[in-house]
Amino acid sequence: MEEYHRHCDEVGFNADEAHNIVKECIDGVLGGEDYNHNNINQWTASIVEQSLAHLVKLGKAYKYIVTCAVVQRSAYGFHTASSCFWDTTSDGTCTVRWENRTMNCIVNVFAIAIVL
Repeated sequence: MEEYHRHCDEVGFNADEAHNIVKECIDGVLGGEDYNHNNINQWTASIVEQSLAHLVKLGKAYKYIVTCAVVQRSAYGFHTASSCFWDTTSDGTCTVRWENRTMNCIVNVFAIAIVL
């Protein structure tokens, strides 16, 4: 993991910034691809690793958890939920939903402030 330098002038998790980072990572990995079961492990690993690396490079005092699910599109849909018990003034979450004609992707970012 690369080193980072914290920016202490910001308080609270910026979900919009995280959303944009994750969306770019998903587009970079899945953009132009069709669902292929043989590629799922590689795709999901790339999405979470790239997203995490970009989030850490922001240099903010957070621990991050990034999850990713990619499923083949079907008539049955795809539903997910999460719940957190934390400090809503500093911690946060971001969910990015992405889809194309053959697959759906859901990425969750959970950011927990590091209090020093």
